[in-house]
Amino acid sequence: MKLIILDRDGVINQDSDDYIKSVDEWQPIPGSIEAIAKLSMNDYRIVVATNQSGIGRGYFDLDSLNQMHDKMHKLVNAAGGSIDAVFFCPHSPDDGCDCRKPKPGMLEDIATRLRTDLKAVPVVGDSLRDMQAAEAVEARPLLVRTGKGERTLARLANAVPYPVFDDLAAVVEMLLLEEG
Repeated sequence: MKLIILDRDGVINQDSDDYIKSVDEWQPIPGSIEAIAKLSMNDYRIVVATNQSGIGRGYFDLDSLNQMHDKMHKLVNAAGGSIDAVFFCPHSPDDGCDCRKPKPGMLEDIATRLRTDLKAVPVVGDSLRDMQAAEAVEARPLLVRTGKGERTLARLANAVPYPVFDDLAAVVEMLLLEEG
């Protein structure tokens, strides 16, 4: 079975500078749920790796986060797919943890728990911190334009060292084409 790691906010669901704080605010990006289902149907294990500093900042609690993830799982299941695991960092940037992307701790934890090497595993994100975490574990960083992706591209200017895709659906299309 193949593995893919997805960031959440800005890749699977709409993002907000004010944080996604409730199940009602959690809205999928068009095509993302179907893209995850398509990966499942093509023998991918899907793992979500997401910074959720809104917990550490007191903007929402673990129960609210669980409700958001329950909604995400139900939508993907209804589309014929599944998400194998969700890993998250609840810490604020000032906490100095090792699991907050761009540090690789969360991805290293995924590798340990799944007993696998992340070398060349696709990691899809919309921010530079997602790309940096992927690079730190020798994974394959793939940048999407959704969420904060356009801002990330602007920040990188003309020196974008990552493959860039319009959205998660475009990433999935490319991965499945590569497989032939």
